[in-house]
Amino acid sequence: MEVVIGPSEELAVLAADAVQGVLLTRPRPVLGVATGSSPLSVYAELARRHVDEGLSFAHATAFLLDEYVGLPVDHPERYATVIGRDLASKVDLPVSAVHSPDGLATDLPEACRRYEEAITAAGGVDLQLLGIGTDGHVAFNEPTSSLASRTRIKTLTEQTRRDNSRFFGDDLDAVPHHVLTQGLGTIMQARHIVMLATGPTKAEAVRQMVEGPVSARWPATVLQLHPHVSVLVDPDAGSALELYDYYRQVRAGKPDWQGL
Repeated sequence: MEVVIGPSEELAVLAADAVQGVLLTRPRPVLGVATGSSPLSVYAELARRHVDEGLSFAHATAFLLDEYVGLPVDHPERYATVIGRDLASKVDLPVSAVHSPDGLATDLPEACRRYEEAITAAGGVDLQLLGIGTDGHVAFNEPTSSLASRTRIKTLTEQTRRDNSRFFGDDLDAVPHHVLTQGLGTIMQARHIVMLATGPTKAEAVRQMVEGPVSARWPATVLQLHPHVSVLVDPDAGSALELYDYYRQVRAGKPDWQGL
């Protein structure tokens, strides 16, 4: 696990570099995309490169981490709609190449099984972008989620629904109770994971993820077992790390050609 501490603008460039590397070196790149605030600056940088430098997504496939259950196709907060708004519509990523769990399926377990099969059929995820919740959750894998879990239905906690109500006009009743989410075992199969975290509210979750014991209490700690994880944090999000100075020294001494 590599920890990079720096200003948020620098982190966005590093993450975009990693995505660009996949796009330029793989004939059929598969990207794992996340919603939420953490990846927005990365998507903005990728969109800039598409417009200014001709970076193409036309040959790529993308898989979302999760989707609400029951939101209609035209709902603005449906995650398939959100990723279209934040990324796909700003680059040349075909709509047909962006996949999400089917939150409108009549047979939700079967939809989850098919989603797993689709990721496998595409060759697996080359690079997965992730954020982290204040309680250490990734995707919608809340504390006590199985570290070997696969795509499945999850019931949202009241706290998560309250946190997400800001996207629904602060109307708690409008927030769905259920989601389909990739499991931790599914996420761990990505070849490269890039985790982004900014702000002081993420400091304890980042400390646990990087330096704490692997435990379902803090689901993101499972990433310690992955062979290629890049943790990109600003100084606030990294402020609780015991080895803060060590991570800065290691990064400063790393050869430029290595990238993330």
